[in-house]
Amino acid sequence: MSLEKELKDALKEGKAILGFRKSLKYLKTKKPKLVIIAENIPERYKIQILHNAKISKVKVKVFKGSSKELGVLCGKPFPVSTVVIK
Repeated sequence: MSLEKELKDALKEGKAILGFRKSLKYLKTKKPKLVIIAENIPERYKIQILHNAKISKVKVKVFKGSSKELGVLCGKPFPVSTVVIK
């Protein structure tokens, strides 16, 4: 399944968490199915997400586009750097 289709399905079912802070909190407390990060996410955020994903043994995929493009794909009028799929 493509990343875009998986993301749209998760959004439709209400199983997606948008944003760095909420995603990081969910990643620390629960085990999500997948973490998606934008290609242009700031390095310090990327390090934190990758570190916590490694601890939780969760797969991380990099969206081949900017955070603005990821936001548009999620149907939001603002940039989205990180998405967690429950």
